[in-house]
Amino acid sequence: MGFFDKLKAGLAKTKKALVTGIDTIFGRYRDVGDDLFDELEELLITSDIGAETAMEVLDTLRDRIYDERVSDPEQAKQILFELLRDLIGEGEPIAYEKGRMTVILVIGVNGVGKTTSIAKMAYDIKKNGKKVLLAAADTFRAAAIDQLGVWADRAGVELIAQSEGSDPAAVVYDAAAAAKKRGTEVLIIDTAGRLHNKKNLMTELNKIDRVISRELPDAIRETLLVLDATTGQNAVIQAKEFKNAADITGLVLTKLDGTAKGGIVISIKKELGIPVKFIGVGEKIDDLQAFSADEFVGALFER
Repeated sequence: MGFFDKLKAGLAKTKKALVTGIDTIFGRYRDVGDDLFDELEELLITSDIGAETAMEVLDTLRDRIYDERVSDPEQAKQILFELLRDLIGEGEPIAYEKGRMTVILVIGVNGVGKTTSIAKMAYDIKKNGKKVLLAAADTFRAAAIDQLGVWADRAGVELIAQSEGSDPAAVVYDAAAAAKKRGTEVLIIDTAGRLHNKKNLMTELNKIDRVISRELPDAIRETLLVLDATTGQNAVIQAKEFKNAADITGLVLTKLDGTAKGGIVISIKKELGIPVKFIGVGEKIDDLQAFSADEFVGALFER
């Protein structure tokens, strides 16, 4: 099964909840009125598009219906689908430039699939012809180092690691030195999942940032936040918290195959303005790939 087919299968629950739900609501009405909008509001919110985004979408829909003098529910439905597609926007890939290293710092709380996502990301980037190196800077728990080592072997990429309790910045220093020596094109750094203590998180990230800036001053920088799609609006809250502690350039959404809350992609883009850069729809090494807005829209809204 190709990734697009996996994506379609993974979004089946979201599609049933959101797209089929919209079809059902519009199919019950002969004209466009308040009752229809009340049902739509409830559906959009329960699909984890979020209350604020749902209200803005429906306000825009009302304006379009008024301006274009739409009375046919089917025509109004097509306008709604257009609005939702537009909110997903275009994909923003990881930044690469010939002759410059790209350093990807990966953050996120424990349990969201951060460590496995890093190795899967490395596999996808390597598959596209880049030389990748991983750094195990989540030294807070030994399991994270061991787990990343296992997955690095599966991905066929090298890992720089120290022992549990080591200084994360020291690991990054070693990784930067190794990356320069080996001609690495993409260095991916795992970090500890500590949202419960924002001060510790910021202190740790600042130390890592200083090492990268000093050792790899010309590198392109990315900071990716890993979120579990099954947590819905809690993922949005988490993203807002992390955004206050780090300069996030993109998101990695995991476990889209296990949820009806795929509308979170729309909510996050609208509320936070942070692009989704990778999505995961399974447990295998090739089940996380760079986000394609066209593929996502096609899998979700295919009629």
